[in-house]
Amino acid sequence: MDLDLAHVRAFVLAARELHFGRAAETLSISQQALSKRIARLESQLGTELFRRTGQGVLLTETGRRFLEPARRTLAAADQALAAVRDERRPLRVDVWGHLYAPTRTLAQVAARIGEPSLEFGHGRDVRSVAAALLHGDIDAGFGRVHPPLPAGLTHRLVRLEPVDVILGTDHPLAAEPALRPEQLRDSVLWTPGALDRLDFLHRFAEHFGIRAHAEGPNLGLDHFLTDILTDPRRVTLIPADVPLPQVPGIRSIPLMDPTPLYAWSLLRRDHEAHPRLPDLLNAFITEADRNRWLEYDPTRDWLPEPNSPDR
Repeated sequence: MDLDLAHVRAFVLAARELHFGRAAETLSISQQALSKRIARLESQLGTELFRRTGQGVLLTETGRRFLEPARRTLAAADQALAAVRDERRPLRVDVWGHLYAPTRTLAQVAARIGEPSLEFGHGRDVRSVAAALLHGDIDAGFGRVHPPLPAGLTHRLVRLEPVDVILGTDHPLAAEPALRPEQLRDSVLWTPGALDRLDFLHRFAEHFGIRAHAEGPNLGLDHFLTDILTDPRRVTLIPADVPLPQVPGIRSIPLMDPTPLYAWSLLRRDHEAHPRLPDLLNAFITEADRNRWLEYDPTRDWLPEPNSPDR
């Protein structure tokens, strides 16, 4: 019996999500296409792998027994593909969190790995980049990672970047040399999209009690910061090293007691990897040590979740 790996991958993702709709979204296929793959696999095996419920699906006893061998099969297939890939091709790295300029950090480490060069792409968010990794379309991702991650992926924390608050000069706190996050409680948090889809900003608002928020489209940093000025109470957060456009009437103020940190990670598959991916990871480690990118003091800094630097 020869198993179709596309069917096996659909099963593994559906088993992780226990929901065909979410699994289909991760694979970037329709729910109907995923259901067909699962049905064909069940037909080939001669047994049901899932039991359908009103809220989603549950694994049958056979499905639970099949899950771990299925995961190992996919890992072995990924390793086989890696063995025949062209080692000279560029490392393909997708980034997300575009408003926060992730490529500026990648640019600092790219020169250290020599040839092949990096080939950058752009993902919508961590879920879309994770799907591209699982498909084998890219070799790594770079951005802020938050759980849950699909099975088969792992990440390495490579930079913790202090975050500043950006506000207009008409804001009541605009004259302060530094601010505590709690001082922003009466402000309106301005976000590039729905707050509940922006993990870092959402957690910041919840933790520091900022109840008012407003959202606009992500049309680039210039447009986003200009729109802050339409309401003198608006504020937003930007990593401290992001080059700000010359928008008249805005200020960048450091946050302290505690200082929020934005966590950048390199996302990759558990097993298979481009032969030069370890070089990129080592370059990140070297650059992090040289620039003290992973300094973290829980008495002074704030992270959205317990997340000490991974060395």
